[in-house]
Amino acid sequence: MGLLQRIDRDAERWLLLVFYVMLVITMAIEVLRREIFSYSSIWGEEIVRYSFIYLAWVGAAAAVKERAHIRIDVLMHYMGPRPKAVLYIFGDLVMFGVAIIALYWSIETVHVSAKFGSVTDGLRVSKVWFLMAVPLGFALMILRLVQSFIRDVKSLRDGTPVYEGDKLFD
Repeated sequence: MGLLQRIDRDAERWLLLVFYVMLVITMAIEVLRREIFSYSSIWGEEIVRYSFIYLAWVGAAAAVKERAHIRIDVLMHYMGPRPKAVLYIFGDLVMFGVAIIALYWSIETVHVSAKFGSVTDGLRVSKVWFLMAVPLGFALMILRLVQSFIRDVKSLRDGTPVYEGDKLFD
């Protein structure tokens, strides 16, 4: 398996792992510092907050990839492969349109922050690094939606069952 295939398969998983570990370790350190030493730092709170923001946006892209986002699919059980593929394609196109608009506006926010040089309160680091979580998340979503669209069009063309992701409940 090539490097690009591994990145395509596991990118969100590894990013989620990194941000989750960073969040948990920092939060544990801050709780211990607060309880044992009666001291806490503002940077710890900021790292946890921004790690959580990255977790949410990268997780949203992972949910799009695995079709794990919340949806009502009761009617899907009664449809054949072709109508089901058409509905998934329609849903992906709508989500793609929303993601393009959101990507544009989130990049605008990052641009304004960079223009005025805003920094975080505790870390004194440019807010651009943390605001980039939103455009990164939407860019990953767009990539995954394009992949989903290609996969669904192939299923529609071939008449094969469309990929529906893993089921939480059966």
